[in-house]
Amino acid sequence: MGKIKVVEKMPGNHIQYEVKGKKIIFGDDELSLNLASRERDFEVSLDICIDSENGVVIGTGGRAQKYAAQIIIPARRYDVIEDGVDENGEPREVPIPIELDISLCTIILWEV
Repeated sequence: MGKIKVVEKMPGNHIQYEVKGKKIIFGDDELSLNLASRERDFEVSLDICIDSENGVVIGTGGRAQKYAAQIIIPARRYDVIEDGVDENGEPREVPIPIELDISLCTIILWEV
């Protein structure tokens, strides 16, 4: 496991964040996201915005005012193991999810 990929889309000041294991924490512990819990069988994109009260929010709706970051979580990966045989005597394969590797995720930062 490595570090999350960081892309600075615009130069300047960016939202404060910290990566701890599989979590990203924005601001002064204002918003914490467990990326492993948001992983799906398809790529997930999370928009992080600053709202009308300078709070950090997920999504672009409601009171969101300024785009701050985007987090890209790749589709869940699987290992396949053999688990006995099926009714035809063929090996039965079972997909087992592979733990999220934060180094496969990307955070894209905009100027705030």
